[in-house]
Amino acid sequence: MKFDKELFKGTVLNNIKTLYRRTLEEATEQQIFQAVSYAIKDVVVDNWMATQKEYEKKDPKIVYYMSMEFLMGRALGNNLINLRAYKEVAEALDELGVDLNLVEDQEPDPALGNGGLGRLAACFLDSLATLNYAAYGCGIRYRYGMFRQEIRDGYQVEVPDNWLADGYPFELRRPEYAKEVKFGGWVSSYVDENGRTIFKQEGYQSVQAVPYDMPIVGYGNGIVNTLRIWDAQPVECFSLDSFDKGDYQKAVEQENLARNIVEVLYPNDNHYAGKELRLKQQYFFISASVQEAVDKYMRTHTDLHKFHEKVAFQLNDTHPTVAVAELMRVLMDDHDLSWDEAWEITCKTCAYTNHTIMSEALEKWPIELFSRLLPRIYQIVEEINRRFVLRIQQMYPGNQEKIRKMAIIYDGQVKMAHLAIVGGHSVNGVARLHTEILEKQELRDFYEMMPEKFNNKTNGITQRRFLLHANPLLADWVTDHVGDEWITDLPALSRLRIYADDEKAQQEFMNIKYQNKVRLAKYIREHNGIEVDPRSIFDVQVKRLHEYKRQLMNILHIMYLYNELKDHPDMDFYPRTFIFGAKAAAGYRNAKLTIKLINSVADVINNDPVVDGRIKVVFIENYRVSNAEWIFAAADVSEQISTASKEASGTGNMKFMLNGALTLGTMDGANVEIVEEVGKKNAFIFGLSAEQVIQYENYGGYNPMDIFNNDQDIRRVLMQLINGTYSPQDPELFRPLYNSLLNTQDTAKADTYFILADFKSYAEAQRRVEAAYKDEKNWAKSALLNVACAGKFSSDRTIEEYERDIWHQEKVILPSKPELSK
Repeated sequence: MKFDKELFKGTVLNNIKTLYRRTLEEATEQQIFQAVSYAIKDVVVDNWMATQKEYEKKDPKIVYYMSMEFLMGRALGNNLINLRAYKEVAEALDELGVDLNLVEDQEPDPALGNGGLGRLAACFLDSLATLNYAAYGCGIRYRYGMFRQEIRDGYQVEVPDNWLADGYPFELRRPEYAKEVKFGGWVSSYVDENGRTIFKQEGYQSVQAVPYDMPIVGYGNGIVNTLRIWDAQPVECFSLDSFDKGDYQKAVEQENLARNIVEVLYPNDNHYAGKELRLKQQYFFISASVQEAVDKYMRTHTDLHKFHEKVAFQLNDTHPTVAVAELMRVLMDDHDLSWDEAWEITCKTCAYTNHTIMSEALEKWPIELFSRLLPRIYQIVEEINRRFVLRIQQMYPGNQEKIRKMAIIYDGQVKMAHLAIVGGHSVNGVARLHTEILEKQELRDFYEMMPEKFNNKTNGITQRRFLLHANPLLADWVTDHVGDEWITDLPALSRLRIYADDEKAQQEFMNIKYQNKVRLAKYIREHNGIEVDPRSIFDVQVKRLHEYKRQLMNILHIMYLYNELKDHPDMDFYPRTFIFGAKAAAGYRNAKLTIKLINSVADVINNDPVVDGRIKVVFIENYRVSNAEWIFAAADVSEQISTASKEASGTGNMKFMLNGALTLGTMDGANVEIVEEVGKKNAFIFGLSAEQVIQYENYGGYNPMDIFNNDQDIRRVLMQLINGTYSPQDPELFRPLYNSLLNTQDTAKADTYFILADFKSYAEAQRRVEAAYKDEKNWAKSALLNVACAGKFSSDRTIEEYERDIWHQEKVILPSKPELSK
């Protein structure tokens, strides 16, 4: 971006005047944010239009990355980074008396995602644009996201995250591409004059899907791709006839149907209405996206048989896998292709990324619900299943067990992962260990039948957000030492290795870490009212709250450390600040109770004079991308302690590594590859291996009562869950957590995530952390090496692997500006 400082300042002042009828001095901080954003959007839209013109000219293959979540983070700072105008804009605003950091803080995090799945999707869009590939992200424009988390009396309280309250400057409404999406009714059929059976959905309800486009700015290359998120609007806004007759509910029925679809991310689905809404959401954005992808293709092409040569659908986990059946429907019902023609195109177009081996996330829908809500889609899935079962019978005659394990429809359920595997040409895991487990365990029958479909794509992160933007002190230091090539070629960080033993470099590095810890300590003081010591070890676990991620083991260990300090107040103990951040799904009882436990333990420990500040426990409310950036930059220890074999990959582990935190973790997910890159002596590994966990599970688990009865430290900690130590008003409050670990009625259901089995190994690893941190020189060396060895974990590398093995796109290079203006 060629930056004209005076023009930019004039545009900001003019925006304030025309948008709000105010001067700069009169404007609120939110108004200044809007005015600055619209000034940047002007430049972005110019590049966006130039990109689309070039795409029209070159006709490249387009990837549609379909995901229920896009955890984008704030756009203003990221757009400035990728326009390579961050420092210039900061200077221009400074001349107006405005601090760019404060302006950025006015931007709400778009509430379009929650966990690692959504953040990965955002990183991938950044990399696709930066690497010059044509792509659309396709998702839902949630009004309130998952929720904004408040902590009241230690409990998580879910409140609406009204991120659109002030309008969002980086989106464009595109009503010209609206699509109709149909639910319910029935399917009639007739034979036309050519002898073809024509299917027609009748008696349905429908909504309008209206797209809103957000620009995805590539780094320094002028490319701007699109995140297309669909809003639902009624086909008929308001029935005046019903209103006049006094039927006020019916008058707004259409509006309510539309509104419900886009209200929240992942509606609570532990009841029937929630399940139905979730399936509606999935079909809503998939149907709209598939219809528009086919329409877009047909605007410039005539032969649908070559659709797959110009279009790729990447299905991000099981949520979007109904795309297989929807593409079949559009090709057959809207474009008159035969089953065999449509099936060949569909299989060559669709590819599936598996993000989990957790059975609850491999979605299965009750036939009754699926067939009632999506009658035509169910017919198509039934036929896909019928043909696939015939294939199984041919390959494995008389083997009913194979059909039970592999059928798409079985036992009253529609199995979406099976649909994606059968109806696509590629199935990938997201870390080497995860892919091996899929091939050898979870999806073994499919792998044996169609091994050519399976491949691994280890996840990555974008260094442009998680180092260049999140940690400017370290980013500048890295650039000073090895140049700025790392911004688009992360393996260039390996040149930092030569500084690992350099004492001056070590001191500079640790000073940057200290300044980032001071910044986070200030945030904690302002938001939590807790004073933490930046000289203490910042031990951090921030991620979605799920039992397999074992936040419970972390807090039980803190209770154990507290007992040690109480018993031996004069013991040698290096001060520790334990930082948590996590949202628990609204209907997930044990996860929400774990948050309460963390906060109850914090209340006791933080206020005990015996501890004298040597342990502090902090739960950061409403964990999201914007505060995550500060947390990663400040962390000393990265807690990646999932039960081995349960975490598909993790990407938080990569963000911590890139910012110079040392991994404390199990050999799970991408931790395995992180340790390979940096070396075992620069991480703290503990616990059962994936093989050992799987072996235990195959033999019905283990008996945690053996540990409880034979280890007095563990027994004492667990008894404190139920004797009122941390809940004097209600000693039974944490009984469900106690029961989840011991379940004396059924030991096969006790401690299914092996917390007690790994506890002693974890405690020993924590002792190694403390010993290592006391040796500042060696710690600095390890931290520096973590940064130097993070090169593999860029989403740029991951995307190039998708390109090589799955999508096969060609890069589109924009002509230089002088050529554009000729």
